[in-house]
Amino acid sequence: MAVRIRMKKMGRKHRIYFRIVAIDSRQPRDGRVIEELGTYDPLIPNVDETTTLRPDRIKYWMSVGALPSERCATLFKKYLAKWEAKQAEAAAPPVATPVASPA
Repeated sequence: MAVRIRMKKMGRKHRIYFRIVAIDSRQPRDGRVIEELGTYDPLIPNVDETTTLRPDRIKYWMSVGALPSERCATLFKKYLAKWEAKQAEAAAPPVATPVASPA
């Protein structure tokens, strides 16, 4: 089975949003999905909040051979890098400030 990571169109007329899903490549755009991996809402004014992703599951699907669509690859390039930077920052130990010794 050839798995693709692509967008599934949701919402209503003039208020569209997308779900990012892992889906069999032979299924139609809004067909049966294997797993939901995030959302993309282009109408949210704050650019950083337009996309919510599950990076651990996206990395899993890509590791087993799922290919992202062109638009999903662009979103992953932009937002997964931010997520990885946030994870690295959280994992790094806090820098201790030197305490002045009484002299």
